Amino acid sequence: MLDDYTTRGMIVRAALRLAEQKGWRRLGLDDIAREAGLALADVRAEFDSKGAILEAFMQEVDRAVLKASDPDPDEPARDRIFDVLMTRFEVLAPYKAALRRIAREAQYRPGSMAYLTCLSLRSQYWMLLAAGIGVDAPGASLKVPGLLAVYGRAAAVWLDDDDPGHGRTMAALDRELRRGERWLTRLDTFGADAIRLACRFVPRRRRPRADEGPVVQPVPGPTAEEPRAG
Repeated sequence: MLDDYTTRGMIVRAALRLAEQKGWRRLGLDDIAREAGLALADVRAEFDSKGAILEAFMQEVDRAVLKASDPDPDEPARDRIFDVLMTRFEVLAPYKAALRRIAREAQYRPGSMAYLTCLSLRSQYWMLLAAGIGVDAPGASLKVPGLLAVYGRAAAVWLDDDDPGHGRTMAALDRELRRGERWLTRLDTFGADAIRLACRFVPRRRRPRADEGPVVQPVPGPTAEEPRAG
């Protein structure tokens, strides 16, 4: 996924290797430059922070999943998103140890957790599109944080799931998707009821009866400042 022949790919790989070995919090950009065999100026030309390196990594993960995804529109939406998220876990597998350390350190740093959450929201938007699920209809934006909650709970299991078949991860993801599907169904029903209720309070134009002439709007007369013609 990451290209070792580009400066950008070398930096991201070096950062993840060091994160696995030493953790993320105390890792410096100069450490990453040395690990990648690059000058610090080369790192600065590509990234201005460690957060930007993580963002680049997540973008590469998104691209890899999108390339591998070919959703069947005849399949249920839950099955499609299940396949997409399992593909994401497969793409992330070589970096699991590094991601485990990053995630555990972020638990105690609200700023880092908020940043990772923002990056993850963006990724889940693309995961919904990869599954052929629209997110641009009214109210559909709620699906993105909903999927992030599902993914986050499944990812917590995946980080500690050392089974090559990922049985625990698959079971957790299926359970969370079913739970999320029930919640979205209730949300859709509530949204439709709310729209119908709101429409009752929208004033409607009165249509003239058949025996009435056309409604004539009154013509405003001259104001005190406007002299009468003639």
